[in-house]
Amino acid sequence: MKLSRILSNQNGISRKQANALIAAGAVTIDGATCLGAAREVDRFATVASHGRIIQQGEQAHYLMLHKPAGYLSATEDKVHRTVMELIHQSLHSGLHIAGRLDRASTGLLILTNDGGWSRRLTDPRIKIPKVYRVSTAKPISPETTERFAEGIWFEFEQLTTSPAQLELIGSKETRVTIYEGRYHQVKRMFHAVGNRVTSLHRESMGYIHLDDSLKPGACRQLTETEINSVR
Repeated sequence: MKLSRILSNQNGISRKQANALIAAGAVTIDGATCLGAAREVDRFATVASHGRIIQQGEQAHYLMLHKPAGYLSATEDKVHRTVMELIHQSLHSGLHIAGRLDRASTGLLILTNDGGWSRRLTDPRIKIPKVYRVSTAKPISPETTERFAEGIWFEFEQLTTSPAQLELIGSKETRVTIYEGRYHQVKRMFHAVGNRVTSLHRESMGYIHLDDSLKPGACRQLTETEINSVR
């Protein structure tokens, strides 16, 4: 929401009066004077006028979880255990998952209450790289590397995936980098070349790498550097 609108809505003044306050340097966002009436302000920012709080910013949470196998990437489910059982109850309010992993998969899972931030992290159009360590049922053929580099046609979505890279670790193990994160994308890509994924572990999303010190089931808040890498 624009700063001038927040002032007029919450302060009981006209938009013209709000603009005048902003132009006079009487309005701050998170303690810093703001002179831009059209500045977009999210719900996590604290807005004040002449030192009086107009909007109290909410606490933003950005969590890195080392997801173990057997937990559903969901905030609630009537049948299966969800990753929310691994997060302290005090942090549950407003949390959602930025880039799901299926129940059998492990590794980096991001949870946040900041929808704008998570959309930037997961939007296929932005093409933030996601890296997975993958084991397969059959040896990985040279054709697989070529097909992934060309992109794989997905009939359901009627599109070809962005080029993906393989870094072979063993005959049946590789590190895969994709740039979209579509539904079961890695498993579907291997299925398209006649192979089957037996294990999948996400190592990173963009500049956010799974913390080596986090044991399966443990989580921590992201650092400012990690958060800002998405912004």
